Amino acid sequence: MPLHGETVARACLTKVRTADQLCRKELDLFKAVIGQGGDVTVGCTQEAPLFQETAEEMGFAGRLTFANVREQAGWSSEAKAAGPKTAALLAAAAVDMPPIHLVTLESDGVALVYGRDDLALEVGRRLADALDITVLLTKPSAIMPPAVTDFPVVKGTITSAKGHLGAFELAIDDYALASPASRRNLVWQVPRNGASSSSDIVIDLTGGQPLFPSPELRPGYLRVDPGDPAAVERLIGEARALVGTFDKPRYITFHEDLCAHSRSKITGCTRCLDLCPTGAITPNGNHVAIDPAVCAGCGACAAACPTGAASYALPPVEAVLARLRTLLTTFRAAGGARPVVLVHDEDHGRPLIDALARYGDGLPAHVLPLGVNEISQLGPEALASAFAYGAAGVRFLARARPKHDLGGLDAVVATANTMLSGLGYGDGLVAILSTDDPDALSALLREPVVARVAPTPSTFQPLGAKRGLLELSFRELHRAAPSPVDVVALAKGAPFGKADVNGDACTLCLACVSACPTGALSDNPDLPMLRFTESLCVQCGLCEQTCPEDAISLKPQVDFIAWNEPKRVVKQEEPFHCTSCGKAFGTKSTIDRIAAKLEGHWMFTGANAHRREALFMCEDCRVEKVVNESFDPYGGPSRPKVRTAEDYLREASEGKDTLN
Repeated sequence: MPLHGETVARACLTKVRTADQLCRKELDLFKAVIGQGGDVTVGCTQEAPLFQETAEEMGFAGRLTFANVREQAGWSSEAKAAGPKTAALLAAAAVDMPPIHLVTLESDGVALVYGRDDLALEVGRRLADALDITVLLTKPSAIMPPAVTDFPVVKGTITSAKGHLGAFELAIDDYALASPASRRNLVWQVPRNGASSSSDIVIDLTGGQPLFPSPELRPGYLRVDPGDPAAVERLIGEARALVGTFDKPRYITFHEDLCAHSRSKITGCTRCLDLCPTGAITPNGNHVAIDPAVCAGCGACAAACPTGAASYALPPVEAVLARLRTLLTTFRAAGGARPVVLVHDEDHGRPLIDALARYGDGLPAHVLPLGVNEISQLGPEALASAFAYGAAGVRFLARARPKHDLGGLDAVVATANTMLSGLGYGDGLVAILSTDDPDALSALLREPVVARVAPTPSTFQPLGAKRGLLELSFRELHRAAPSPVDVVALAKGAPFGKADVNGDACTLCLACVSACPTGALSDNPDLPMLRFTESLCVQCGLCEQTCPEDAISLKPQVDFIAWNEPKRVVKQEEPFHCTSCGKAFGTKSTIDRIAAKLEGHWMFTGANAHRREALFMCEDCRVEKVVNESFDPYGGPSRPKVRTAEDYLREASEGKDTLN
């Protein structure tokens, strides 16, 4: 394969050494390079273990990284034109990725085998030497009692389940112990409902509805078709290994203070709850809670979260955008044009790309692979950044049958395509390629992309938290757009838009300000005023539901002019000043409306007319006036005396007409 050493050196502004068979034949060249110190990137991954071992033996103190330029660039029918791509892959590989934070799960091997027949007992017997087994039979038929009780056998049906490896909690109805006097078949004692059980491992052999959503993603929950002997054998092997301490990545970083789920028991944003395939996210007061032990790392919540409360941590979004920036800017610096970014995961995408390289035409020279943990982890900020940096298209490589629902990614893609179309980049520039066939992938990637690339691509540094990166990437997408417009209308449910306030209906009660979780709606402590910052609005709907006058409606859009402006005043009124001390309180229209409604009321007419002055005073002066005048708010005209049955009887005896 061509190595393009000069192109790489010119684009990456670094020293480049090429080799014929670096892997083992020219290992001395690698030793000579690392002996000079400094960071080193090796354009080969096949012998990475050898290179790492050699570097450790030599006490190499620099940073050693690897880039797969062979399968992703060199083994291709377009390899001769892949110089810019090779430079981009090498430069992107050198971008530092932060360390992975882990969640520890501990299992003592307490296992519940849940089944219907003798298979559950057989699996329990085979695992009893390695696990602490209890067999739970749901609606069992005739079961022969075991000759020796190696483990408890009980009856019952699991009605609810929660937890994970090392911490399952189960609710069981129709629970009953087996009678020790069972002879031909197991005889059950009196059943009861509402029993509970805890275990480290749950083995489900019922063949019915799984106990958890996305059961294959729940650690510690093993479930197979009881009619598949091979699957049962694999399950037994997996169960034996689930004893001890296990580490899994902490996929999501969550900041509950940024969550827009609810306020004052009114539900607002539910995007993450609607998308989570495993049930790891649950409501928890004004915000949600994410169980890191249950989270399977699909990233849909982080991609959909408009406030940045949930952000992906494997790696963080700023690290992904840094690699994306390096990939695209280096590709352009090396003379590449109209790049298409191929987002893929390691489990499915990388093997498919490798197969295409070994047995097909390989990736086209303009297709830049970007490896991530899950393709659904990328949100609108990543797509906006890609096109601001000069991409002509973005493709997500998905399985033909995804492990989990990609509805969140579909929404992100739809929003991105709407914005790109509105700004003149083109139509359908972001797409999901669902295939398990390398040849089909090759055909899809070679379809022409009709796009207008940013005339002056951006080079901004992706620094800051998720929400800040989103705002920055949108502004840069607009600045670099071929045909920029001020406003792009979005579909209902999009996480960007305007809280449209009806000024005539608004009374400036400011209930919306206290409900807004992002500060998009704000007041002015010195004046009766309602202000709106559109770049902060996430369309959670809390303001719309809280407003007592129904004066607020949501309008999904991206108004780039408003995003670049400070707080807009949407409603302002003249303050009313206390007639006693001159302090501003309330609004003039509100005080006038109250005074008009109380006109003619007995509390403020006749001898009580002087009390009307209190309506025009602030809270302090009003209290002072009431106290000084001994004003009794209940001191109205006397009510007629209540007449009782005794009164009617007495009047009747006196000959009076009781009907008058």
